Amino acid sequence: MIDAKKQHGDLGAIMKKIRQLCIFAGLAAVCGYALAQDNAIQSISANQQGSNVIIKVLLKNPVTKPPIGFSITNPARIALDFAGTANATGKGAQEISLGDVSNVNVVQAGERSRVVFNLKRPLNYATAIEGNAVIVTIDGSGGVATAVNSLGLPVAPATMPTASGRPALRDIDFRRGAGGEGRVVIDLPNNQVAVDVRQQGQAIVVDFLKTSLPEVLRRRMDVTDFGTPVTTITTSPSGENVHMVIEPKGLWEHSAYQSDTQLVIEVKPVKEDPNKLTQGTQGYRGEKLSLNFQNVEVRAVLQVIADFTGLNIITSDTVGGNLTLRLKDVPWDQALDIVMQAKGLDMRKNGTVLWIAPKEELLTKEKLELEQRAQIAELEPLKTETFQLNYQKAESFKMVFGLDGAGDGKNRLLSKRGSATIDARTNQLFVTDIPSKLEDVRRLVQQTDIASRQVLIEARIVEANDTFSRNLGAKLGFADLRTTRGGDTGYQLSGNNRAALTGNYQGISDQTGQTLGQVASDAQFINMPAAALNGVNPGSLAVSLFSAAANRFLNLELTALEADGKGKIVSSPRVVTADQMKAVIEQGTELPYQQATSSGATSVMFRKATLKLEVTPQITPDGNIILDVDVNKDSVGQVTTAGFAIDTKHVKTQVLVENGGTVVLGGIFQQTERDSVAKVPLFGDIPVLGYLFKTNSRTNDKTELLIFITPKVVTDRLSTR
Repeated sequence: MIDAKKQHGDLGAIMKKIRQLCIFAGLAAVCGYALAQDNAIQSISANQQGSNVIIKVLLKNPVTKPPIGFSITNPARIALDFAGTANATGKGAQEISLGDVSNVNVVQAGERSRVVFNLKRPLNYATAIEGNAVIVTIDGSGGVATAVNSLGLPVAPATMPTASGRPALRDIDFRRGAGGEGRVVIDLPNNQVAVDVRQQGQAIVVDFLKTSLPEVLRRRMDVTDFGTPVTTITTSPSGENVHMVIEPKGLWEHSAYQSDTQLVIEVKPVKEDPNKLTQGTQGYRGEKLSLNFQNVEVRAVLQVIADFTGLNIITSDTVGGNLTLRLKDVPWDQALDIVMQAKGLDMRKNGTVLWIAPKEELLTKEKLELEQRAQIAELEPLKTETFQLNYQKAESFKMVFGLDGAGDGKNRLLSKRGSATIDARTNQLFVTDIPSKLEDVRRLVQQTDIASRQVLIEARIVEANDTFSRNLGAKLGFADLRTTRGGDTGYQLSGNNRAALTGNYQGISDQTGQTLGQVASDAQFINMPAAALNGVNPGSLAVSLFSAAANRFLNLELTALEADGKGKIVSSPRVVTADQMKAVIEQGTELPYQQATSSGATSVMFRKATLKLEVTPQITPDGNIILDVDVNKDSVGQVTTAGFAIDTKHVKTQVLVENGGTVVLGGIFQQTERDSVAKVPLFGDIPVLGYLFKTNSRTNDKTELLIFITPKVVTDRLSTR
């Protein structure tokens, strides 16, 4: 009895303390609510306009401080933080069920209230303030969201345009977290930028849609020294978007969240567990739980996992037996996998419903379903449908339908009873088959019958030459008029008699018919004049020294010629072609030549000396262009005994060029330097006077060939013009 009273007294004391705590908690809640009385959320309503969901958050007083918003990709959520605001809706959750918005949660923490929208997939949002209401627009198309007012009219958000008309990223930074995680922080121009974050292989790819990138941010960041899973971050423009590639190493997992204009991509390291069968990003991701059962039914274990995860599990009647297991801090999906492996079970998932049964039973059921589908396909009535092709030729579907005669002739898309007819005149396909196969053909036509993008290729072939030539020479002669007629000294000049170089010498012309100039020229003993250049004779300077007393002549003639030429030939072929289609443009001359035939006769053949551009473009997904280029620059050369020679310049290569950029394919630079001297031995080596006994020739020719290629993707608007 005494023990009973004591226990009753202790219980009364405990209940008294509980009441005191409840009263204190109530007062604290009332005080906290009083502190947050600056404003309060009164109601949340939603409606749908097309694919967008418009949510109106109504507050008690006008909104003076806009809410701070951020989004999370996994799970897909959008959160808005209202400072100095209480939750006066009277409930913490509200169903929306419009579009991709499931529900909304309202949580109050002190003077701040958070409104969380739970989505089915990551979407972009935009907010607008209208009096005491905050209107949230969630774009269901996956593009950039546009804020609207209460009437559904768009509200132009503040933007930061650049020279290209698109907002530009402000900054890209990298930080290391306390747990060794790497954080890539991107400062967005506004909170309306559409961001696509996804994992491709062992890299994280981020695309910022309709955004430009300043020159200072176009770089590759090496962050290996930070000691995080992230090694490099590469950011580059990609058409109208900005493309970022984050390359981690080892075992990791990532998450992305956005707060107003700041996007944070966090890459956390995953510690290896020696007891885990699967590691890394493809491993188990469920919340951890502990199980300790001895000789318990399998159904009971599956029920525990279903209660823990909230999944809907359907167990087949053939599942039975007992097992003993002890699992501590194991992900629930790994625990479920272990149980199914121990009992030879397998599962099929349909949404949030798991169907668990023995493997043999599942395989047998799936086999029966496939056999039933095959039987239905053999008995299902056939339908005929006509497909009009707009951009692709109907003959290209011969290989798809097995009508090209190659292989075994069986169609590769239709069923056994299906058939297809191609009409090349109207460019139509007539297909007869079951409805499911007709849907496959329709989907194939939609994906392939699209307009090819056009590429304009401009080439500039510049051939420049700089030539310089100089020739020097001299003639030296001596004549004695006393011996012009065999040693007769009867004809001499004396007194005041004079003779001109171009006149007739009195007495000589009468007797011999020669002029004085001819006499002087015939008496040359050094004859090394300058050679002609390009058909032009050199200029000359002649001096004659005449002795009247001795009747002797000394003739000196200097010849010189210098040629300096500069030339530039610019060829600019351009051609427009479709993506991955070869284009050829050619201009030039065909030269005839004779060729002997097997019968002994000759036939006239032609050889081309043309400027030819042959190019095949390929547009890459990131907007760049791969070019297979073959350029010929031929010209008519020297004349030979067999005909004209062809001077050939040929470049063939493959290059990657950005849209609108210019690349130099190659160049040929040729320089010819030549100095030649012809002289009289010994006399030609005399300083200064030696130039009278030799001829000099100097040549310095330079030739350079450069080929520039500029590809441009022709937009639909320009191609229509």
